[in-house]
Amino acid sequence: MLVAGRVKVLRDSPGGSVLVLAVRGPGEILGEISILGGADRSATVIAVDRCETRVIPAERFLLLVRSLGLESELLRHAMSRIREGEAWRAEMAALPAGPRIMRTLLRLAAPARTMPVDVGLDQTELGQAAGLARSTVAAELARLREQGLIATSRRRIVIIDLSRLRALAASDHGNV
Repeated sequence: MLVAGRVKVLRDSPGGSVLVLAVRGPGEILGEISILGGADRSATVIAVDRCETRVIPAERFLLLVRSLGLESELLRHAMSRIREGEAWRAEMAALPAGPRIMRTLLRLAAPARTMPVDVGLDQTELGQAAGLARSTVAAELARLREQGLIATSRRRIVIIDLSRLRALAASDHGNV
């Protein structure tokens, strides 16, 4: 369990490149899909900033879930993670670069409660999360920056106007 800080969840693609699947924040459970599936880990987790974690062995975790009657809640949580992955794959296949970048930024900002939102990834990592080349990401971020939606600095992307970014990503003309 992640108590404090943020982590990025990575997975190697069949082609050998690295994909950023998610950024997780405080209160998130990590590794539950592997526990439920009875398999080895399916992703690698790397700290984005200073983190505090609690490790619960799989057997103890499952015993705790059963004793508290949380099986259905854990299953709902796991299913939401699976749906999140399906939505991400659909976006990768169907959306052009602009909307894909915006939706990736929104997904990464989801746990944020205050503005501005430090995304926790640099341009290369954002490209890995969106399935785009770094040069494409740089061009799309420049457009978002010109509109006052984000700010960028060395190895940092910050969302300044989350509501406008959300509205633009949801619009029919989400192409930035």
